[in-house]
Amino acid sequence: MLFKDLNLSQSLLDALDAVGYTTPTPIQEQSIPFILEGRDIFGCAQTGTGKTAAFALPLLQLLEPTEAVKGKRNVRALILAPTRELAIQIGESFRDYGKQSKLRSATIFGGVSQHKQVNQLAGGVDILIATPGRLLDLMQQGFISLQHITHFVLDEADRMLDMGFIHDIKKVLAKLPKNKQTIFFSATVSPEIKVLAGTLLFDPANVQVTPISSTAELVSQSVYYVEKEEKRSLLKKVIEAKNIEHGLVFTRTKHGADRVARELNKFGIRSEAIHGNKSQNARERALKGFKNREIRFLIATDIASRGIDVDQLSHVINFELPEVAETYVHRIGRTGRAGSTGMAISFCSSDEKQYLKGITKLINQAIPEGKLPSKN
Repeated sequence: MLFKDLNLSQSLLDALDAVGYTTPTPIQEQSIPFILEGRDIFGCAQTGTGKTAAFALPLLQLLEPTEAVKGKRNVRALILAPTRELAIQIGESFRDYGKQSKLRSATIFGGVSQHKQVNQLAGGVDILIATPGRLLDLMQQGFISLQHITHFVLDEADRMLDMGFIHDIKKVLAKLPKNKQTIFFSATVSPEIKVLAGTLLFDPANVQVTPISSTAELVSQSVYYVEKEEKRSLLKKVIEAKNIEHGLVFTRTKHGADRVARELNKFGIRSEAIHGNKSQNARERALKGFKNREIRFLIATDIASRGIDVDQLSHVINFELPEVAETYVHRIGRTGRAGSTGMAISFCSSDEKQYLKGITKLINQAIPEGKLPSKN
């Protein structure tokens, strides 16, 4: 199947062509027809499956005005994202796909001055991408009204709940019109997610791609058993021995991310940490540097890593194993995308062996032990 088989407008097909996309991913192929029909969607899909385009493309088509807009524009589509990085990425997608569109979109998030965002809203916006805190803040100040919303997207709902946004989400939902199309995406389906989806969706179409456990099959994996204090020297050895030019390194804590970045830089390996304590500008700068390969390694915590979408990422390194097995699959799913090969390397200290046990049970496969080339 090609994008042209999905009843998308010529202007959207041209925009897709310009970025080199011709074939939809499974989540796009399943979701786009339902969204164009006006159906609510319950989607189970991880980062990297192409879910942003799965809702951005049909929404741009449904909202496109047939004639010139007269008078003030009202916000008609709201996309709620858990992190600033993801909100920015979604905003970029709407701009890329909507280059020929008459629609205006804006992205709002906390951690930066609201002045520029308020000015953008004052000029009139059709599509609003927002994080919950800043959205509620600007609503309370009277800068945003949700009474004209016809389409609502809740993206990465599981991460929203993990980050404690449930009360903020409920406040937003209370202000939304009853009669609207709702698109709900989550990477995992817990009982809490089912309850939240049940309150939001009417007769939804269920779309699902790649069960959580099978994503791991697409990536070459290895694990190195190492004592905690030896991890940083092992990281340097692995990078050098395997000639890794570019990679994403995961730690469990912000402090740990900073420490690993400092150590790699000391070895002359250009690295940056990305986490919630970094300013928005610092995070954007690090991400940009990583994408254009000025920065070789990005050291990230799990929450900060949502929204990091880098083409042809060859390596993910788990400097510390996550406590939740599903998080491991999210992490390694950032490599080996779109048919390219990917490698996931994990370090496991003695206090992390129970985490490894949970991971191998979830992915239903043993992870082979990594070996460094022996010196002659």
